[in-house]
Amino acid sequence: MPYAELKAFEGLAAAEAGRGKDPVNEPMIRHWCEAMGDTNPAYAGADPIAPPTMLQAWTMGGLSGHEGRSEAYDALFALLDGAGYTAVVATDCQQEYARALRPGDGITFDAVIESVSERKTTKLGTGHFITTRMDVRADGEPAGTHRFRILKYAPAPRKPQGKRPRPVINRDNAGFWEGVAAHRLLIQRCVGCGELRFPWLPGCNACGSPEWDTVEASGEGTVYSYVVMHHPPFPAFDPPYAVGLVELAEGVRIVSNVIGVPYDEVRIGMPVRLAFRRVDEELELPLFRALDDGAGESTRGARG
Repeated sequence: MPYAELKAFEGLAAAEAGRGKDPVNEPMIRHWCEAMGDTNPAYAGADPIAPPTMLQAWTMGGLSGHEGRSEAYDALFALLDGAGYTAVVATDCQQEYARALRPGDGITFDAVIESVSERKTTKLGTGHFITTRMDVRADGEPAGTHRFRILKYAPAPRKPQGKRPRPVINRDNAGFWEGVAAHRLLIQRCVGCGELRFPWLPGCNACGSPEWDTVEASGEGTVYSYVVMHHPPFPAFDPPYAVGLVELAEGVRIVSNVIGVPYDEVRIGMPVRLAFRRVDEELELPLFRALDDGAGESTRGARG
């Protein structure tokens, strides 16, 4: 796509005769200050002003959007989408303030496509930076200027790389990981009341006893619940994949991957069996394989 086609959008309107959905008001000021932890007395009391950085908040259209967005802005995005630049991320903004905003001020604004960059290559992918300038008015008087820059880009292909994050091993759960290394899934059992618990804890939730021993899980279980992870693509993970909350035959539940069937075929109630998979030269993890697929990783049942 010739850059000249994009450059031609510079100076065209992005929004015309926009109007804030609400006048400046004290409830929104209060919510903003509470969220930001800003206790400046200028934003409360008998004659408050709005925090200057709220400038854009008064112009936002919410889920239903604004009617004032221009055809040129939509055409620019359609052109970029058609060229494969389908992703977008906000990069930065700049604000200038002309006067304080007070409760009751009615907000109007116009916006212009100020610049479209040449093609740039970033870690996210290749694309174009688009800067819009919004001129904000309060009851017809200039109130401030808001410049907003986004990157419209084609996502760079991502491949799993590096090692999985290491589990945090401490004195309270070291025995569990020692069991995993020996292909045993160990469940804590309270010596005081016999309650089973997972994950491992230093004391019993039922009776408070700090004394415990272990039992080895049979490895049989069912999918109690699950999610399918699509995004974000972390290093060493290859989405999409299913993460299940598996209820073991012993009654406790464990979170782990469900394997052996496509991610979109995992179902609540599906029977699964414990399997161990070495994910790199240092780390082995307990996973759960659907019982209708018997090949693959080492599976272990109870050994008495």
